[in-house]
Amino acid sequence: MLKENARKVFDYVKEMEGQNIIAADIAKATGLEPKSVNGIITSAFQRHTVVVDGEKVAQPLMERVLAEIKLEDGTHKAVKFIRLTDAGKAFDPDAE
Repeated sequence: MLKENARKVFDYVKEMEGQNIIAADIAKATGLEPKSVNGIITSAFQRHTVVVDGEKVAQPLMERVLAEIKLEDGTHKAVKFIRLTDAGKAFDPDAE
């Protein structure tokens, strides 16, 4: 089972699947601090593991994809879009 805040993050990212979202978007939508959102993504989802034949194996549920966006003033800014991996798309947070 996911902790309450991790579940909020997971549910939002799942709901927004296919859209370009960043940690600040998740923070705004969930009421969590951006620093907390980044910590949750890293610890709960990027470092997610499963046990295979008695050994822990890395199975990330989310990834950060480097991208660049154009701001209203014409400048560009580097961002990291948050995306579910294939394992994340198949993940059932109620099953664990």
